[in-house]
Amino acid sequence: MTSEVYSTTTAPNPKSSLCLVPSEHLDKPRFLVKVSEVLLSFVAFILEEVVNSCVSCSALYFFEFVSCTAFLFTLLLLILLSTSLHNRVGITCWSNLDFIYTCAIALFFGISSVAFAAQNSGTDLEKSAVAFGFLAMAAFIIDIVLFIKTCGFPLKKGGKQESSNGGPAAMVAQPEAEKLNPPANVTS
Repeated sequence: MTSEVYSTTTAPNPKSSLCLVPSEHLDKPRFLVKVSEVLLSFVAFILEEVVNSCVSCSALYFFEFVSCTAFLFTLLLLILLSTSLHNRVGITCWSNLDFIYTCAIALFFGISSVAFAAQNSGTDLEKSAVAFGFLAMAAFIIDIVLFIKTCGFPLKKGGKQESSNGGPAAMVAQPEAEKLNPPANVTS
């Protein structure tokens, strides 16, 4: 009898979970790729930080900047897109931001990894950092390919017009084909 009186009064809300994957901005495969981007860029950054001396420090510093930036900003983007926090930020073009950021980091990781591979003293630690830099670049390229496969190319010119009220956008107003009734002869 006690169990009937004190039954549960609230139902679980599946949308209240912390992680919202899959969501409109991030599906499960891209979520896993973004996690690997974070981990690979973090390992590349840590390996680079452990290097004691450098032959050409400018390549080392550029690799350090790119790997650290990739780690921090990809982690931030991952947290924003996989939780409801992206709704609280005033950004509405998440797909464009994600695509442009991922392309830029892939490009910079490629450039910095090539530069660091060409200008290092050849220690195993430096070679490992370069290898993780190239692996991180490959993860960012895989993310770009998955993005284009699932969402299409976000920067198309002449695509569909977006509506401001939720309905389909009107292209061009067509002139009316039916003429108005002529005015009736009014006698006074």
